[in-house]
Formats: sequence, structure tokens, C-alpha cells
Amino acid sequence: MKKIYLSLLAVCVAGITNAQTNIKLEEVSRHIGDSVTVCGQVDDLRYFESSKNSPTFLNIGGKYPNQLLTVVIWGDVRKQFKNNPDELKGKQVCITGRIILFKDRPEIVIGQPEQLVLQ
Repeated sequence: MKKIYLSLLAVCVAGITNAQTNIKLEEVSRHIGDSVTVCGQVDDLRYFESSKNSPTFLNIGGKYPNQLLTVVIWGDVRKQFKNNPDELKGKQVCITGRIILFKDRPEIVIGQPEQLVLQ
């Protein structure tokens, strides 16, 4: 019986630590390393089709280099989107993922299209 309780406790703790936190766009720099959901407008979008891994960069909360968050969509993930990501410029989106720092700027790398939702 004690093993069952310990197992249930472990499952509950794991579920809590994996839960996404909704944050405001202005708070992204305070959540480096956290898995979050954040919403904002795509103010700038750049697709580097001929570059290595064909990245698409969505700049949220300002145009490059003054954006609050950069969302990276690699070419292999971009191909999985039902709609062309280029159509997101000027639109409100919510992104779910882990915030990392790249060149001292907050960034979320999209691993699957479901992480980005059009509002």
C-alpha cells in the first residue's frame, strides 16, 4: 500500500513540474529555462530558405533587434504546418515551449506546429 501512495505522489509531482505557465510577453526574460505559454503579435518574420536548416524567425513584441521574444521554426518543422507560417506577420499568436537564451535574447524553438496557435 505504501508503494502505491509513493507512486501516486511521484506521478502528481511530475505532472505539476511539467505543467505550462501562462505568462505575459513582458515577463519572458524572467522565465529563462521555464516551459511557458506566451501570447503576442508577430511584428517581424524572416525566412532563410537557403540557410542551413532553413530557419524561420518570428519576432514577437517588436521588430528585430528590439523584439521581446524570438520564435524559431526550423525547416523540417515548417513543412509540417498546414498553413504557411509567412502569413503570421501582424497576427496574434500563442506559443508554448521552453524559453532559452540565444545571444542574450529570449527564444523558443518550436518542435511541432501545435506549439504555435493563431489567436
